[in-house]
Amino acid sequence: MTSWKGGPLNERVTCTLCPNPGPMTLEGTNTWILSAPGSDEAIVIDPGPLDEEHLQQVLADVAGRGARVALALFTHGHWDHAESLERFAELTGAPVRGNCPGAEPVSDGEVLEVAGLRTVAVLTPGHTMDSVCFLLEQDGVLFTGDTILGRGTTVVAHPDGQLAAYLSSLDRLAGLAADGTVRTLAPGHGPVLTDAAPTVQQYADHRQERLAQVRDAARESADLSRSDLADAVVASVYADVPRDVWPAARQSVLAQLDYLDLGRP
Repeated sequence: MTSWKGGPLNERVTCTLCPNPGPMTLEGTNTWILSAPGSDEAIVIDPGPLDEEHLQQVLADVAGRGARVALALFTHGHWDHAESLERFAELTGAPVRGNCPGAEPVSDGEVLEVAGLRTVAVLTPGHTMDSVCFLLEQDGVLFTGDTILGRGTTVVAHPDGQLAAYLSSLDRLAGLAADGTVRTLAPGHGPVLTDAAPTVQQYADHRQERLAQVRDAARESADLSRSDLADAVVASVYADVPRDVWPAARQSVLAQLDYLDLGRP
């Protein structure tokens, strides 16, 4: 498996990879820089954690495109995407948009015409309830944050994340991929995915498979509290998964138990 290193996607888009690799961040957080050729403005999506060296590298990469940061966008409020929000705003003086704390909210379908580009906000709650994807219309590229990852599957981050909302968001993305509006997925972690429609379908199928597994495992421990049941289900369903990701798996299991209304309070 080739390691993802970031870099150019096309003439309008490039990725500066943050050096924060880990079980949940894969090779690190993808900070996306968008600008039209010849434009002196750029959009930055998810500047990432509060890592001064990374932030300075992002600014250098923007400057290397002959541009300045005119807008910062955040897909959601998790630290590995948005911890640097205040510092990045201080460094750039740029407006900060997104539905996470500290950002000016975006509305569904809002068009952000900056840097010679049309970027559209697509609200996709589920991983977290403040999750937003951003669509670069010119290229059919959707910046997905953690709603869809470049490798593996995402966590429904209970208690903030909700599975019903996540499944609805996947349905919406499936529609956008089916009609050709979205062709490429640029995730918050891991490599770019050029097969949007089958990837979204794989995510939806995976969720249904997990729901069936959780339902079956829960039947064997139905008298447990929801918390204890979650532990039992993780040990059963995720037995072949490295234990360092079990805490994240437990969040998804709790979200699934809520969705299925299983386990005592």
